[in-house]
Amino acid sequence: MLYKGIKTREISFPLGGIGSGSIGLAGNGRLIDWEIFNRPAKNTANYMSHFAVKAEIDGKVVDARILQGDLQPPYTGEAGGTNFNGFGWGPNRSNLCGLPHFRNLEFKGEFPVAEISFTDELFPGTAKLGVWSPFVPGNEDDSSAPAACFEVELENTTDKTIDYTVVGVIANPGNQPTAHNKFTDDSGSARLFFSNGCEHDAFDYCDFTLSTPAGQDLSYQEYWYRGGWCDDLEVYWDDLNKPGKFTNRSYEDRSEGMKQDSGLLAIHFSLAPKEKQKAVFVLTWNVPNRHNDWKEDIEELAKKNGLENRWKNWYATRWNDSSDTASYLIDNYSRLRGDTFKFHDALFASSLPEVVLDAISANLAVLRSPTCLRVEDGTFYGWEGSGIDKGSCEGSCTHVWNYAQALPFLFPALERSMREANYKYNIDENGGSHFRINLPLGIKTQVHFWRPCVDGLCGDVMKTYRDWKISGDTDWLKQLWSSLKKTIEYIWSEQNYDHWDPGKTGVITGRQHHTLDMEMFGPSGWLNGHYLGALKAVAEMAAAMGESEFAEECRMTYAKGREWTDNNLFNGEYYYQKVDLKDKAQLNKFVRENDDPAERYWSEEHGELKYQIGEGCNIDMHLPQWYASLYGIGEIMDSEKIDKTLESIYHNNFRSMRDVANTWRNYALNDESGVMICTWPEGTIKPVIPVPYASEMMHGFEWAFACHLLMKGKYSEGMSVVKGIRDRYDGEKRNPWNEIECGSNYARSMASYALLNAFSGFEFDLTRGMIGFTPQYTDDKPFKCFWSLGSAWGEYSSENGRQEITLCHGYIELKELRLSGTMNSISTGFGALEFTRFENGCFFSSPLKMSVDGHNMLAIE
Repeated sequence: MLYKGIKTREISFPLGGIGSGSIGLAGNGRLIDWEIFNRPAKNTANYMSHFAVKAEIDGKVVDARILQGDLQPPYTGEAGGTNFNGFGWGPNRSNLCGLPHFRNLEFKGEFPVAEISFTDELFPGTAKLGVWSPFVPGNEDDSSAPAACFEVELENTTDKTIDYTVVGVIANPGNQPTAHNKFTDDSGSARLFFSNGCEHDAFDYCDFTLSTPAGQDLSYQEYWYRGGWCDDLEVYWDDLNKPGKFTNRSYEDRSEGMKQDSGLLAIHFSLAPKEKQKAVFVLTWNVPNRHNDWKEDIEELAKKNGLENRWKNWYATRWNDSSDTASYLIDNYSRLRGDTFKFHDALFASSLPEVVLDAISANLAVLRSPTCLRVEDGTFYGWEGSGIDKGSCEGSCTHVWNYAQALPFLFPALERSMREANYKYNIDENGGSHFRINLPLGIKTQVHFWRPCVDGLCGDVMKTYRDWKISGDTDWLKQLWSSLKKTIEYIWSEQNYDHWDPGKTGVITGRQHHTLDMEMFGPSGWLNGHYLGALKAVAEMAAAMGESEFAEECRMTYAKGREWTDNNLFNGEYYYQKVDLKDKAQLNKFVRENDDPAERYWSEEHGELKYQIGEGCNIDMHLPQWYASLYGIGEIMDSEKIDKTLESIYHNNFRSMRDVANTWRNYALNDESGVMICTWPEGTIKPVIPVPYASEMMHGFEWAFACHLLMKGKYSEGMSVVKGIRDRYDGEKRNPWNEIECGSNYARSMASYALLNAFSGFEFDLTRGMIGFTPQYTDDKPFKCFWSLGSAWGEYSSENGRQEITLCHGYIELKELRLSGTMNSISTGFGALEFTRFENGCFFSSPLKMSVDGHNMLAIE
């Protein structure tokens, strides 16, 4: 996507690794949102960190300027600043908007890479700033490196030889007396190392390294000039505008309270007319030590479990410090760049509509944000989103992460680590699966912790099924099986104080916590559908575990529940919640010590239950079938009724917000369109105080809905929802790489990744060695798309009766293909393959081992 002018105002493109925090590249080239200090920090800067360029002809400086474009309004100053440096004093000088910069720019962002093109009539040449961080599906460790790579390309567009200088400036994050900067140069790289000087085991210890490959013509300053007022910037600008190289400056000590010390690396080269060259900088960081600083009773909980409230970021167990990380990045630069761009190129070569590729790729940025952590043993942990200075809603919240589909397909080992942690630590003594896990990892959940919720518990079962099918690893499933089985038995258990389904009827009728943060008190197509999906999935998993009796029990319970659901929870237009809003007595059986649900859920004035859906048309009534279809579980609710439900949700809930009375959070405004959480069509009864968030538009819910529409052949409706969402994130109104919902970088937005599966009809089951494709909406035109199972990924294409499956990375063993169209012959570059045809697919006579260095392409005709 290309952004210009005012459309760059809200851009912050994240650079960093999975669980390592990130730094944002602003739409004008500034370095903002320094969220690398183990906490969110939107709208922050690291003093005057930046890049700059200089041009000299015949030993005279003809131009020097900051590698940035215009700062977008407002220009009055930042709200909440300090006196003399806030609102009413103009923009903060540290953003360097007062120094010469480039008049014109274009920002091209295609996650995981971005590029800004700069021009100015006074600068002799053109400049491009390309940025990336390692992001390679299936390679979660390199993709977790705390690193940002910057490539400044200058082209001499004049008819004279020009001597260019490219400068990288970074500020030391510490301002205590122990902070220090140090330049080193060895055979691999030149590095400027910054440490805040704290003790290495302190929670606020950090170090940075700015590095560049060795062997170049370099100069450096370990320190900018120290002085009062604006002395440091005055002297830097004077140094930059002198011909030739920088002269190093160093100081032995510093005093408390002094401004942050900046240092710089400069790369020098000459270009003849029409020549161009890149200067490469790698910025790495190390903030190794973490602890739970958001939960009041965490010290007591940790102590009870024999734990200390501290751990290291995973990356700190692989690299000793930022200098070590820098050496690794420089030594492996070509490979890491090549693999990252290979992923980018394969994804963006897809023939899907541009807005769909934008939606798929942009929300992958969540994985680089402070929403995501990797703890010391490598386990992945996620907040729901990122708050102001802490995560928003802790604990890898099960019913939120249900929606997110990027991690399991791109980095399945990390997704499996979430299942492992959940079933090891988050199951109480009764078998209840609670929906938030505690850090430090190892705190065993208790009954009184966050209560189990239907969509979270059942969603985890379906996700385990998905992750088993993606990996094909039945031994992995065996490790989780006993805990997973207990969670299904909990649904039926007398120890389940919410009385979900004690009679094994296949219908949940008790008190049901869910992702809209309240409880429902009557069965619904939405939550009961989650139960049905879990039952059908667990029946297949039980059979694989050799537990045929339990498998049959789950199948029978599923069959009863499905029949009752289809007969009783569909009103002719959509699935709904069956509840008597006037019956207060139904709350009595859920009364426990210090927990009377009537205090929260009964409105005495209105004589009615609060926070229910009832006859409402809820955006998620289709959701469990979406999961089941996406994961290969199959049909769990009547197909025609699901079709009608999707149509009704679109008809009733998709609208402009212009005349909607939204009493909740405003994620869509004015003429922006989207899908409301819940509406009550004419002729239905709306509760006086309905389900929370009913009038909101939340992107994760909308992505799942849009994707399901497309999977069911409803193209115009699905694309209307897709376009409505991404129109809100156009660079002017909101940041394209930060979809918000209860905070920034919200995990649920990664539901958009499944649009790939919707358009390609991607199927997978590596327990059988099967993948398949049934492209949608091709109109007999050439079709191409990216696919991934993490350990193997590549491209699928279809044109003029010929289909190709190309492996770009990894290894996969195939026994079965499922494809539409003719299959008269199948060949690799090594010759034809023998196979047995069946409707829409084939079995190979012997397993086909595909690898990048071997059979890396299949041609089907």
